[in-house]
Amino acid sequence: MSDLFSSTGSPPQKLARPERASSSGKADASAQQYDASAIEVLEGLEPVRRRPGMYIGGTDETALHHLASEILDNSMDEAVAGHATTIDVRLERDNWLTVRDNGRGIPVDPHPKFPDRSALEVILTTLHAGGKFSGKAYATSGGLHGVGSSVVNALTTSFEVEVAKDRELWRQNYSRGIPLGPVEKVGAAPNRRGTQIRFQPDPEIFGAHAFQAARLYRLCRSKAFLFRGVTIRWSCDPALIKAGDATPPEAVLHFPGGLADSLSDELGPQAPLLAPIWAGDADLPETNGVSNGRVEWAIAFLESGEARFVSFCNTIPTPQGGTHETGCRAALLKGFRAWGEQRSAKRASIVTAEDILGAVAIQLSLFLRDPQFQGQTKEKLTSAEASKLTETALRDRFDHWLSANPSQADALLAFVVERAEDRLRRREQKDTPRKSATRRLRLPGKLTDCTRERAEETEIFLVEGDSAGGSAKQARNRETQAVLPLRGKILNVASASTEKLRANQELKDLIEALGCGVGDRFDLDKLRYGRVIIMTDADVDGAHIASLLMTFFYRELPELIRAGRLYLAQPPLYRLTQGAKTVYAMDDADRERKIKSAFKVNARVEVSRFKGLGEMPPGDLKETTMDPARRTLLRVVALPEDRAVTRERVESLMGRKPELRFAFIQEHARSVEVLDI
Repeated sequence: MSDLFSSTGSPPQKLARPERASSSGKADASAQQYDASAIEVLEGLEPVRRRPGMYIGGTDETALHHLASEILDNSMDEAVAGHATTIDVRLERDNWLTVRDNGRGIPVDPHPKFPDRSALEVILTTLHAGGKFSGKAYATSGGLHGVGSSVVNALTTSFEVEVAKDRELWRQNYSRGIPLGPVEKVGAAPNRRGTQIRFQPDPEIFGAHAFQAARLYRLCRSKAFLFRGVTIRWSCDPALIKAGDATPPEAVLHFPGGLADSLSDELGPQAPLLAPIWAGDADLPETNGVSNGRVEWAIAFLESGEARFVSFCNTIPTPQGGTHETGCRAALLKGFRAWGEQRSAKRASIVTAEDILGAVAIQLSLFLRDPQFQGQTKEKLTSAEASKLTETALRDRFDHWLSANPSQADALLAFVVERAEDRLRRREQKDTPRKSATRRLRLPGKLTDCTRERAEETEIFLVEGDSAGGSAKQARNRETQAVLPLRGKILNVASASTEKLRANQELKDLIEALGCGVGDRFDLDKLRYGRVIIMTDADVDGAHIASLLMTFFYRELPELIRAGRLYLAQPPLYRLTQGAKTVYAMDDADRERKIKSAFKVNARVEVSRFKGLGEMPPGDLKETTMDPARRTLLRVVALPEDRAVTRERVESLMGRKPELRFAFIQEHARSVEVLDI
């Protein structure tokens, strides 16, 4: 189909060569052997070095800094438990990082289950060994899986630990998780206590990635905000601070106001606040007389500006939110609605959580006994009980705050009601001119429309399936970009009967969404979008779906192609990363070309292959494929002088006669490049 529709510079399709059987018709026995000898048993910390991504999410710069978080979180757990008041963090040359606290110190006495080894060595060399499972040593903690320190130990070339305990100093060194000797008593330490860990990440795992001073400083600063009882002393070799970076070489981080100080600092003195920041903390409701922890919050209601919700659990950032955020949303919504009932404000019932969250900046920190996270990197809290506990603790305080400030509460309620009314008004304005195109869609909400009404300023993306549709909806510009997911491969209109075409629901939905009719009823002036963009996966199946859609438009809406309104999106197949630099490649050849031209020679390049649009992070999809400022679109055209040739080629490749396709394949077989994979 490439010579039917303009696709500037697209490479020839490569076909994978299947594995060849032996002359006897059977696969090579040595390659197929599967018995007890094929079963590997990974012991100690070997699984971590084999599959670091399972434990820290990858081997990129983010994963590298996760090592720092794991060690710092252990010291923070000591502080939150009331045993440490000061944590020192120092970044040195050659990618060395030191974290030291004045807590109780990791136990160094022999472990009861392994009497020939100290508890310190057991903790640092055994996965799922630690003092945070039973809840006896820590009421709440961020290190929950017993893998943090041992994982860091496994992924470092050098790992040095010192423990000052009972007025004596102990030391042990490791390399790639292997002890270089036993725990040794160094001498007396009358004026010191706690644990110091100094380590250097392994370049075999992380390549050229190095700790960034600015990123570590922000981490320390956020931890100090999260627990007002701790002081974090930051220091860094000045040579490691990049030019123009405001990161200080030394700083003492202590914030008695906690999250209130953090939110004030983030918003700045000129923030357009509707009311003073509401901040506080409260104990979570007990269960059978046992404390479940506590919650701290700071909430600013904004007249304008960007809303945000930043949450933590046991000082661990949860960028993907979770059940504690759900509880906070419920507390705010129910609080506003209850205040509306109390003040006889009938319109308060139309307010939704999104009306409120669209006008607030929130920082929420939960300290929970035995929390459950999604994955070892702990980016989302999944503890079911956290939702109700957070809601109950916050709701009571929010009700009291509203009652104590009635004039402010009335103003805030009026503001969120106005936002709700504006939301409903926009929905009505959007639905009215688009009603004819959306009223009969088989799946309500299947078409996610844009809000702008001028057709020439909008575009619709046709994608395969709900998964790709979900990513596209998150990546789109809601004002100008609509998304219509189609179920699987659409009907091949070149070989289908008219009855099948008219009965096909996917095509009926597509025709209704476009609004311009087909065939004799086609009216370009009624087309509801300025561009129609086919966006499919960057693989063979995606190319097939694009071919089917182009055939549909060529056969049923040819004037749309002639008007230059049909486009092909160009999603990349690979993401290439080296340090802070990221580029994208369209195919294998482009990948190799950019590895050679865009990155430093002999430095590791991390290559990620996108499995499809549904697997592509919305940020990447927006940056590479949907953002008009950065994307590449191919316009589909059928040249007037080649109409007869185009018509013949569509009929031969997509029509009802398979013998024509077979003849085409035979004729062009020698031009296909075979790729050994």
